[in-house]
This record gives sequence, C-alpha cells and structure tokens, in this order.
Amino acid sequence: MSIRGALTPDAPLFDEVARRYDALLVMSFGGPEGPGDVAPFLSRVAAGLNIPAERLAVVADHYHHFGGVSPLNGQNRALIAALRDDFAAHGLDLPIYLGNRNWHPLVADTIGKMRADGVRRALVFVTSVFSSYSGCRQYREDILRASEEVGEGAPLFDKLRVFYNHPGFIEPMIERTREALAGFAPEARASVPVVFTAHSVPVAVARRSDYVAQLEEACRLVAAGAGRADYRLVYQSRSGPPQMPWLEPDILDHLREIRAGGAERVVVVPIGFMSDHMEVLFDLDTEARRVAGEIGLSLVRARTVGTHPAFVAMIRELVLERMTARPERRFLGTRGPAPDICPLDCCLRGEAGRPR
Repeated sequence: MSIRGALTPDAPLFDEVARRYDALLVMSFGGPEGPGDVAPFLSRVAAGLNIPAERLAVVADHYHHFGGVSPLNGQNRALIAALRDDFAAHGLDLPIYLGNRNWHPLVADTIGKMRADGVRRALVFVTSVFSSYSGCRQYREDILRASEEVGEGAPLFDKLRVFYNHPGFIEPMIERTREALAGFAPEARASVPVVFTAHSVPVAVARRSDYVAQLEEACRLVAAGAGRADYRLVYQSRSGPPQMPWLEPDILDHLREIRAGGAERVVVVPIGFMSDHMEVLFDLDTEARRVAGEIGLSLVRARTVGTHPAFVAMIRELVLERMTARPERRFLGTRGPAPDICPLDCCLRGEAGRPR
C-alpha cells in the first residue's frame, strides 16, 4: 500500500482493506512565481539530467514571456480550493496540502508541516494523468527522499491510482472536445481534424511504462464520446538532444502535414495535461497557434479538465476507494482500472529527463 509500491513481483496490486487517513497531499511539478525564480527553478529541474543548455534557455524565455510566473501553482491552488469545497459538501473531513517537486512549497517542507500537524498517514494525488517515470515513479521517489529528510515521525503515504480511463477524466474531456468542435459551422464540423497532444518523452522511457498505451486508450474513449472516428495522437515539448529518439510526430510537423493535405481547420485537444499550464499556454496557445497562422490553418484548442466538477468529484471518489473495503473502481474502456499499488518494475527510469 505504501508509496514504495509492490515489494515483490507477485505482490497484490489492489488494496482491498479499508484504511484511515489523516490528510491528502496534492503533489505537483512546481513552477516559478516571479522573474527571479526562473533561473533557480530551472537549475533545480535540470540537476543531474542531461538537458541541453540551449533547451533551458528556451524554457526560461517561455516563462519570461508570461512575466516569469508559471500558471501551475495557481491552478493547483484553485484545484485544492475546489476539492475543499467538494469534501465539505460531502462530509469528508480531510485536510489538503500542496507539495511540489521543484519549487515552493517543496514537498519536504510540506511533509515537515504535515508531521507537525499530527498527520500520520496520508494519500497522495499526483497531478499527472498518465503513467511514466516522470509522471509517476519519480514522484514516489521524491516522497521517499523527502520523508527521509524529514526523519522520524514523517507520515506514511499511499498514492491514488492513475485515472487516465476514469469517467471523471474522460467525460469532461469529451465535453471539452465537443465544445471546441462547436466553434465551427455545423456543415464544416465533420471534416475538422481532431488532434490529441501529449508531452513527448524519450522512446526508451516510453518503452518502460504504459504511457503510450494509456494515451491511446484515452484518445479512443474521448474521440468516441465526441462522435469522431478519425483522430490523431501527436506529441509536443520535446527537450532532449537531437540524437535521442523521442515520441513523434511533433505537433508542429503534424499541423504542417494536415495543412499540406488540404485541411483549413483543426481542433487540438491537450489530452496529456490536467490544466492550462506553461506547456499548454506556450507550446500550444503561442507556438502552435503561430505556426497555424503562418500556414493558414484555423486552430481551436480544447480546454483541459482543470477544475471541472466531475473531475473534482473523481478525486474524492479515488480517496474514498482507499478508505473502503473491496471498493468499486470505476473505469471506461477495456484496460481495467489502474492498480492501487505500483508494480515493482513499473515506469523504470530510462534516459534523461526534461523541464516543463
């Protein structure tokens, strides 16, 4: 049940025991909150990783384009506010904390506060929809490292399961996709290409997780719900050296390809992202929109799930799963629910990481 995951290859992956928890930790990537934070934030992100200096300079420019402020922390605070309201409305008395991997409030500081507040066992909601090293296992490693730093009395943590195929994520994304398509005239709507996008990762990393399979399932479910049989999954925001293979095709290349094929309009659905943070606001709303304008392609970007009420309710549902014996675990599609307890060999580290 712990954040360490399964301890043996044949260990159970679902926790059927009703457990008591003292708090929920929302754990995220973190981001700068002013121009002076950008350089130290990126230095922290890049520590020990083979990230080209040129890529770090480009990412710094992205943040400075928005005044040196990442929207991510604000979006996480909005999510926590919505969760507190939802918990209160449903009689769930569980304090909620925010801890980040790379910027304040850092997870070690948050865990220290949780210990001081008397928290002994807590659940963790990670703000990544899909399983990968940087989206799942690395967060678990960060919590273990931070707990060791805090020392004796640090809470025990259990991570909520991945929710890429949960109705509380898929159904709001169907709604967002339909909303984006509704921006086009009815007679043109059926011919508008629908392009799903997610963060690219090195091919070697993707092979050691279910990242691509989960993305493909989520795209299939959302496209079907939106009444679209034709769609494409593409990738964005790669940051590794040119000689390292990353997942493709790139969104910018794909936009040029569909325009060359005669498309005049496109709907881009950022399926891989929970909220409209930097990689959505810059890589899609700024860079992809600029390229689309240059080639004469009308681009509409679907909203991310954000604080959609069904998504907020889903998080409460995931919390209650871990507090209930033999719970119902809702999911859509054919892959079944993701496990409560990460398998021993899941999402192992591949090559190089990246800033976001």
